[in-house]
Amino acid sequence: MKKILLLGDEAIGQGAIDGGISGIYAYPGTPSTEIMEYVQRSKQAKENKIHATWSANEKTAVESALGMSYAGKRAIACMKHVGLNVAADAFINSAITGVNGGLIILVADDPSMHSSQNEQDSRFYGKFSLLPIFEPSNQQEAYEMTYNGFEISEKIGLPILLRITTRLAHSRYGVTTLLPKKQNSFSVPKEPKQFILLPAFAKKRYKSLLEKQSLLQKESESSSFNQFIVGKDKSLGIVACGISFNYLMENFQDSELPFSVLKISQYPIPHQKIKKLYDESDELLILEEGYPFVEEQIGNIVGIGKKIRGRLTGDLPRDGELNPNLVAIALGLEKENQTNFPEFLASRPPAMCPGCGHIDVYKALNEVMKDFEPQRVLSDIGCYTLGALPPFNAINSCVDMGASITMAKGASEAGMFPSIAVIGDSTFTHSGMTGLLDAVNDKANIVVIILDNSLVGMTGGQKASGEGKIDKICLGIGVEKEHLKIVEPLRKNHELMKKILLEEINYNGVSVIIARRECVTELSKKKKLKVIK
Repeated sequence: MKKILLLGDEAIGQGAIDGGISGIYAYPGTPSTEIMEYVQRSKQAKENKIHATWSANEKTAVESALGMSYAGKRAIACMKHVGLNVAADAFINSAITGVNGGLIILVADDPSMHSSQNEQDSRFYGKFSLLPIFEPSNQQEAYEMTYNGFEISEKIGLPILLRITTRLAHSRYGVTTLLPKKQNSFSVPKEPKQFILLPAFAKKRYKSLLEKQSLLQKESESSSFNQFIVGKDKSLGIVACGISFNYLMENFQDSELPFSVLKISQYPIPHQKIKKLYDESDELLILEEGYPFVEEQIGNIVGIGKKIRGRLTGDLPRDGELNPNLVAIALGLEKENQTNFPEFLASRPPAMCPGCGHIDVYKALNEVMKDFEPQRVLSDIGCYTLGALPPFNAINSCVDMGASITMAKGASEAGMFPSIAVIGDSTFTHSGMTGLLDAVNDKANIVVIILDNSLVGMTGGQKASGEGKIDKICLGIGVEKEHLKIVEPLRKNHELMKKILLEEINYNGVSVIIARRECVTELSKKKKLKVIK
């Protein structure tokens, strides 16, 4: 046992290593990225020969982890909240197959949308799938839940959803580690048809999942992660979920907490503890990071009577992150203390790196598009999405991973011309390839610009799944060789890029232009490393 300073993400990575994993699967996405990176850097993980490589997307990550579980070994799949949408098919069905080796699905939610398109709360996925959910309140719990989660998963025969949020993922605390466990030996499922979800078998598996719900409820009621703290003041009872418990306690660092508190970090909601708090309090305040998940369910548990306050009642904001100050306001401890920056301080939105090849692409694209009607460029998710901001104002959409190509296809079929899609190389292999196949099959009149910098630039330069293979993938999908162009986005090639863009816009069919140039930031890092060596 030793104590080390870790990010919440790193605590989960170390907990997984010490918990006996044989593999970790993930797609980079803030705020979950550092889990995989921590395991990849770990000497202990290398010595234990833990498989730790990035997957093409979150669905393939969950399916690979499920495959490792099928083989009797312990695995963890990591992603951000919107990644769970991509993995939903495998995730939801894994609840019906169950597990052989212990399996944890880690999802990092991003309230306030620091680097995301929405604030969705992954706890709803866990409830929808009828799976147990763990939500740590601090880094130590994050470590322990991961460390013990694989055994719990094997005990109940189900995957576990481990949900964290941005502040826990990216804040540091001293974590006391435990003795590492040995990895499981290879073993196939005892029930040969466990993982065959043909209707006849799936119906039986689903009945089994339903029968396990009483066990999950019992586990939640007795869990050490769900604590009932008795207070002297019965005018208010507080339900504090996950990290919101920390936000609550920060308001009572120098004084005794007067109210009774139910800390919830394991779901399903512990009904008996909720009823006890409700019966002993005049009213309830629900503190939770994300959506009003507990608040919406609590009426079905305790009935209608006493006042229940939270995000639904306006006592806490419906959107954005929770914080100690917002909790204090809800408790009536202080007035809102929001920092107002002087008006003369201009906002500083993120910007593309100086010298980035995407800039050269957008300059050429903007010049070409001057001759056409506006708002004809549909883009995707990556650092190139910053092209939507001044001074470029070059793109007109950013919806979800891979949407640029399929949206361009649909817009073209609605009569939009030209219809341009801009997508990064990693996003293309994540979920753009299928859209390109649709476009080829339907002979859509679109131009697809793939910005190929050979890595996942937005999340820190992870290796891209399609490195060195993008042109071959496009040809294999069916893009005509004559309309697959590769260009190096440099200032000296400005006129060439314009010429190629115009040629392919005027071609009635699917064109792909690969703008291939190494990420300038990663190139700079490589040069610095050479100097150091």
